[in-house]
Amino acid sequence: MDFSFGHILLLVIVVFILFGAGKLPSVMGDLGKGLRNFKGGLKGEDDHGASKSNTNTPSDHHKAD
Repeated sequence: MDFSFGHILLLVIVVFILFGAGKLPSVMGDLGKGLRNFKGGLKGEDDHGASKSNTNTPSDHHKAD
C-alpha cells in the first residue's frame, strides 16, 4: 500500500482534530520518551536498573523481619 501526500495530510488533520493543537506537543513528547525507553530496553539499559531494584528488595524484606 502506497501512502501519498493526501493520505499523510488526512492523517495529520485527524490527529489535530482528536488531540487539538495545544495537546499535540505533549503527546509527541510522551511518544518520544516512550520510543527512547523502548530503544533503551532493546539495548539492555534497563537490566541494570532492574538488578539494582532486585538487590534492594530483599534487603528491605530483611529490615521488616
